Amino acid sequence: MKTIAEHLFVVFSHLGGLGLLLLGVLDSSFLLFVPLGNDLLIIAMSARKHSLMPYFASMAAVGSLLGCALTDALARKGGEAGLEKHVPAKRLGYVKKQVKKNAAWALTFAALMPPPFPFTAFVAAAAALQYPRKKLLALVGASRLVRFSIEGTLAILMGRRLLRLARTRTFEDAVVLLMVVSIVGTIVSVYTWVKRSRTSRARQAKSVATPRTGMS
Repeated sequence: MKTIAEHLFVVFSHLGGLGLLLLGVLDSSFLLFVPLGNDLLIIAMSARKHSLMPYFASMAAVGSLLGCALTDALARKGGEAGLEKHVPAKRLGYVKKQVKKNAAWALTFAALMPPPFPFTAFVAAAAALQYPRKKLLALVGASRLVRFSIEGTLAILMGRRLLRLARTRTFEDAVVLLMVVSIVGTIVSVYTWVKRSRTSRARQAKSVATPRTGMS
């Protein structure tokens, strides 16, 4: 597992902007669970190549936007009734309440906050509650670009220290551990999503099959 995690990190790093885009798509949808994945890549890559920081931040933001578009399409189609497929039951009430209260601020805050804040859950909830798609994607795209740009700028300002830290064994082990968590989290995430989808379909089928009692 450790070797697989190391290879994945190296592959995404060597892909440059494309790696950031792909990781952004996967991480902002229900396809992958990578806490701080893009954040660490942007910091590491910007620290090495300062002039490309705006490009790295933009590619990461575009990737996140594409992932959110996929989440939006799935959640919007299912509507509020199908939201349980995408959001854990323990978070569902809180997320719906915040989105209904002020969707714009909720989406902006969620896009700016790092994990473990449930960013994807807020996107799914806003889409399911039929918040305008153009506004949703505009808010997410702008907020993600701000977040990644700040991280890239900090990487430039602290570049030498970060590069020295990146060469330490402790940092390497931490990155590998993060990738292992991501792999396991992805498996659990996909399994949970499939299980919720089946449960939701079963409930709908049962509801349709239940005969209505007429008045005697």
